[in-house]
Amino acid sequence: MPAKRTPVPKAVLYNRQKALQVPLPWLRRLVKASMPACLAKGKEREDAVLATLDEVEITLVDDAEIARVHGEFLDDPTPTDVITFHHGEILISTETAARQAVEHGQPLDHELALYAIHGLLHLAGWHDEEEAEAEAMARVQAGILQEALAKVGSAS
Repeated sequence: MPAKRTPVPKAVLYNRQKALQVPLPWLRRLVKASMPACLAKGKEREDAVLATLDEVEITLVDDAEIARVHGEFLDDPTPTDVITFHHGEILISTETAARQAVEHGQPLDHELALYAIHGLLHLAGWHDEEEAEAEAMARVQAGILQEALAKVGSAS
């Protein structure tokens, strides 16, 4: 009997910000290329929903919008990089990504891709509140990013 295959959720990306130009077609390809690895690295936790989703929606927003959502849902009205909702929605701030890309010495497109992978890993049951797990998650997402970049190349 063949092994049971986990369906790969469809990734839908939206650009709802005007602050920065982003390579949306490239980001779609990179997210699609990284999805199987995110599924494979999933944790056995009750909140690991990625394998159960038909679709994941990733929306690029500006700092003002992510701060509004951050305040409304997490009681912190400041901008943040990524917010993941376990119904399959990921919000990414392009302005925060741009600042962090400079700080990390990498292109904006790589930072945005890293945030998308970070959100996917949250949906796969990863947490980053504890320092040790945050460090492990950072290593895993960096590895997934490198694998996906090897498949689709860089946008920059």
